[in-house]
Amino acid sequence: MGAGIIGVGGATPRHFKTNADLEKILDTNDEWIYSRTGIKSRYVADPDEQTSDFAYAAALKALQNANLCAQDIDMILVATMTPDMATPSVACLVQEKLGAFQAAAMDVNAACTGFIYAVVTAAQFIQTKVYQNILVIGSEKMTGLLDWTDRTVDVLFGDGAGAVIVSEVGDKRGLLAFELGADGRGKENLYANQRIYMNGNEVFKFAVRKMEECTEILLDRANLNQSDVDYLIPHQANIRIMEAARKRLNLPKEKMSCTVQKYGNTSSASIPLSLWESVRENKLKPNDIVLMVGFGAGLSWGGLVIKW
Repeated sequence: MGAGIIGVGGATPRHFKTNADLEKILDTNDEWIYSRTGIKSRYVADPDEQTSDFAYAAALKALQNANLCAQDIDMILVATMTPDMATPSVACLVQEKLGAFQAAAMDVNAACTGFIYAVVTAAQFIQTKVYQNILVIGSEKMTGLLDWTDRTVDVLFGDGAGAVIVSEVGDKRGLLAFELGADGRGKENLYANQRIYMNGNEVFKFAVRKMEECTEILLDRANLNQSDVDYLIPHQANIRIMEAARKRLNLPKEKMSCTVQKYGNTSSASIPLSLWESVRENKLKPNDIVLMVGFGAGLSWGGLVIKW
């Protein structure tokens, strides 16, 4: 039995900041930001907006897209590193807002790789027939971890959420392969307590290497060649890292989801937001081979191959 995605949704805060807006508060400019990251703007939450708000809004759209109601959901998994509070989980807050009281609920924290971890977790419950429909959300309020004084970090991140419904789709579709990994020895290169710290050079080298290695592992496990990949959805952290992954697969630019210029790095929301945009723009066709791959703090990495 295959586990696949049958519905997608996305949501963002009310307001956003362009690079021009950041020029007013940081020693930076649009050319410096865009040339190094590919980012033009990012959504920024107001003080009264929380991670669970975006998660809930994205969940409603995913349910509608899948033609399901909240009572059809057996489990809610929220990938996040910026919960509203230490406890209860964002998943429990979303459950209450949806009225999906029959659903189990928990959060998953693997930083920017969290959505991949959560989808793979959901697939195990579907494939073993424990649950039928699982709501998986990646939601973040990353700007809550910024002090707006550090141009090397503050220009990178944005807020938002993406959601999917993982359900049974038949033996020949859905999840074909996955890879999850972590190396805690790299923890000091990217971490957050009250603020985000990142060793940009080390993270860049790690990301490029792991995106390539993870892709090779995924294709081997799925018994696929590079030429079989129809669409790539990488973690939207930096256009140079994304381009390295695309060129490694010999994919034309139109075959890679690129939303970093609009949203910035939204951590665990990055891949599902890009998926949502791709679906809305009709870029995915039935039976397309879709590769999703990401990396993040931990240091963590992960990817999956889905037959759409």
